[in-house]
Amino acid sequence: MPHRVDEVDKRILYYLGLDARNTATTDIADEMDVTPATIRNRINQLEEQDILRGYLADIDYKSINGYVTYQFSCTAPIPDRFQLGQSAREISGVVSVRELMSGSANLMITVVGAGTDDINKIAAELSDLGLEIEDESVIEGEYHTPYNPFGPENISKGPSLTDFMSLAGGAEVVEFTVSEGAQIANKTIEQAVKEDLIADEMLVVGIERDGDILTPKGGTQIQSGDILSLFSKEPLNKSSLGEFGTN
Repeated sequence: MPHRVDEVDKRILYYLGLDARNTATTDIADEMDVTPATIRNRINQLEEQDILRGYLADIDYKSINGYVTYQFSCTAPIPDRFQLGQSAREISGVVSVRELMSGSANLMITVVGAGTDDINKIAAELSDLGLEIEDESVIEGEYHTPYNPFGPENISKGPSLTDFMSLAGGAEVVEFTVSEGAQIANKTIEQAVKEDLIADEMLVVGIERDGDILTPKGGTQIQSGDILSLFSKEPLNKSSLGEFGTN
């Protein structure tokens, strides 16, 4: 079953895309009002699902005396595009291959060489594979930035809706973090129901805590930092979620 990416996952991807080396799980955990263990578990899940495929070093080869970075726009027969792209990766000097969904110039291949002789040798090897080089250019600079829609909307902290799913018949499943100091924190599910902190139309169907998924029962205590999954047979009223400390 494909992993459903929620707001916690998106925030993780944003900050790792911003600076993977200097991103601490505690920083993301504090912002999302969950525990560092939950963030570490989510990172493991993203890696297992091949959503988070690696942590690449950003190397400026141009700053190394004599080295040059080129981009080749190549065309491969569509049925062979993937295989030729993988074969191109085995050529010494090729540092990245991008596969495009187009008929022509459908492989963008970035290469690094110690001079023009190296670049010409790589171009010849690409041609020998059966790739047609449509264009080539020197890469003067390359700059990366994370995907902003996955980042924080503003600088204020606080718990939030982390996922939402509409079901047939108007039912909904929502996922919230429980803020520190929320009215529902440190109460059992049974107590929360009796005190009307959990509305009649809600059913707690899952709790994620410290990277573990708990099966909620009446005696299960809700803690700050928990990610609660709530089921409702009818559309939820956002105002009924205030006890979770939500915005």
